[in-house]
Amino acid sequence: MDVMLALIELVLTAELYNKDLAFDVDDMPHHIRAHYWSALDKTVPRPVYVTESDVKQIYGVDGVRELLAGLPFVGFEEFGSQITLTVFDLACRWFVKQSGARELVGKNPVLSSYFEKMGLLNASYEGAKRADRPKEASRAWIDSLLADVAGEKGSEDMLKLVYISAPDEIEQSLDDLVLTGDQVDEVSKIGRAIQYREYLRGIGLTDIGKLLFVGPPGTGKTSMARAISRKLHLPFIEVRLSMITDQYLGETAKNIDRTFYLSKKLSPCILFVDEFDFVAKNRSSDESAALKRAVNTLLKAIDEISLVKDGVLLITATNHPQLLDHAVWRRFDEIVDFNLPDLKMRREIFDILLRNIEGEIDTEELAELTEDYSGSDLRVVLRDAVLSALLTERTTLTQQDLLKAIKSFDKRINLKKTELIV
Repeated sequence: MDVMLALIELVLTAELYNKDLAFDVDDMPHHIRAHYWSALDKTVPRPVYVTESDVKQIYGVDGVRELLAGLPFVGFEEFGSQITLTVFDLACRWFVKQSGARELVGKNPVLSSYFEKMGLLNASYEGAKRADRPKEASRAWIDSLLADVAGEKGSEDMLKLVYISAPDEIEQSLDDLVLTGDQVDEVSKIGRAIQYREYLRGIGLTDIGKLLFVGPPGTGKTSMARAISRKLHLPFIEVRLSMITDQYLGETAKNIDRTFYLSKKLSPCILFVDEFDFVAKNRSSDESAALKRAVNTLLKAIDEISLVKDGVLLITATNHPQLLDHAVWRRFDEIVDFNLPDLKMRREIFDILLRNIEGEIDTEELAELTEDYSGSDLRVVLRDAVLSALLTERTTLTQQDLLKAIKSFDKRINLKKTELIV
């Protein structure tokens, strides 16, 4: 990082944001926005001042005065150690001449708007908006909403029911997954639905954004849901229905209502309901009245939530679709299959898993030997091969390492089958 260039970007951004009230908080690049974010106001309030302390916190840089001493357009106010631009136009001319300026402007909507009007740096405001992350992607945004929820009655119990992740905190991206064509299409459609929410609301098409992921364990249902959160910059709320019923026995229906209510308070977001079959199972005569009430409450909650109206993308996942109540299926606009990977997909998964590991590996052979393996199983194989290699202090894998790991995994599976038979 060119520290001087980054510092001038910061001061230019602050000055332009202060002057032009048409800019909103999403026009500030995420690293600047996160520092100046006000949880109380849920925005970056004006005016924005840049001090030596701000520079230290954002970039981890000391000695700012010495660093910028040779720039004639930079001034320091003694009170508060504020950094100012004495000649704005001169600062802009210096900035555009620097080799990294175009890259910074490409992710900074405030600066791209200004330089686009000036016809400089091939700047595009719309392009920078797409490249930057919105406020909803940050932990600061989520925490400011949770602060509101914390003041409500029963909030402590409500927050115990879920795991909440900011998109910025999710490491796995869609590029890390091997998806089917149908799965890729579904992500694209959801992205468009979010982009055209007002249009869909206007034409009355509001029952959109309820997905049911179906497939065996380890086929990527949770991974894809989390990757969608990162891709679409939506906070991720995860709930396991088994936790709701086990940990809060007797209050299952109430806890379902709390979970869906919380998702609306954190909108826009993804509500991911795992182990969906745990509650949404067939209602039979021998089921308890409490569980029947829970199923009815869950169905009602699904009916009353909408991506278009509420900004909540509902994704549910089950390993046991045969257990689901018949009334569940028609409440989802899309059923997404997650089957065990075929030969081509297994090879692609191995290619991704091995991309940062040294070694001459024939992934075609590995794929042929791992029929009926899930993606999760393939990761277990790789982990075993890596750890075995480290026992001999090797960080380069061989084909034999992987073949041995597959043989070990097969043996483990056979032992499980034997135990089941016994």
